[in-house]
Amino acid sequence: MTRKDRTGPARLVATPVHGRYLVQRPERGAPRGWFVGFHGYAQNAEVFLELLRSVPHTDDWLTVSVQALHPFYASRTNEVVANWMTRQDREHAIADNVAYVDAVLADVEREFGPPAALVLAGFSQGVAMAYRAGLLCRRACDALFVVAGDVPPELKSGERRKWPAVRILVGSRETYYTPEILNRDLEFLHSNGADVRATVFQGGHEWTPEVLAAAGETLEEFGRNPRGVIAARRRRAGRGTN
Repeated sequence: MTRKDRTGPARLVATPVHGRYLVQRPERGAPRGWFVGFHGYAQNAEVFLELLRSVPHTDDWLTVSVQALHPFYASRTNEVVANWMTRQDREHAIADNVAYVDAVLADVEREFGPPAALVLAGFSQGVAMAYRAGLLCRRACDALFVVAGDVPPELKSGERRKWPAVRILVGSRETYYTPEILNRDLEFLHSNGADVRATVFQGGHEWTPEVLAAAGETLEEFGRNPRGVIAARRRRAGRGTN
């Protein structure tokens, strides 16, 4: 028997871990909803909150930036950044992340009360987290605003709750989220009755002024009358229009 044979498979143990998130309150009065963001690889909650703050109409929303659970030091700047997950122990990492976001949303509700509308935003690696939060967390969302990332494969099988509205933004010079992957995602989302709209902007793997403007339009759309908006769009989707 070799040393490898004596070692056997890796053991996994569940352990509590603390996550961090940032909140910006609306400028005045009650928020029109929650705008919750999930950053990309090697970013952090502070960096992404600055992006979210730049979106038009966020002064009327409770804006939340959630930091991934796995921090590390950026090689060039020594800044603390974070990563959502790797392929190692993937299923457990997904479950951990969904439970973490559930805990964040519950914590926000304890402090600020339930949201009138919930829009989830993701960039790059955070897109998969936004999709998972929208479909797997206890609280359903009204819309997903996703930039430069694809629908995670595990959400393309099995029974799920009804899909929220999906707004996809992808750069014309994007090298990861290619037109082929985008078209597969659109075909899947349409076939599952989602109200989906994709926009190609001039740029690469980034948030540009055009992305910020589109995010503001999404907040304006779903901050007015989210339930009515969703019902109307689902009726249109049922008629084959988008």
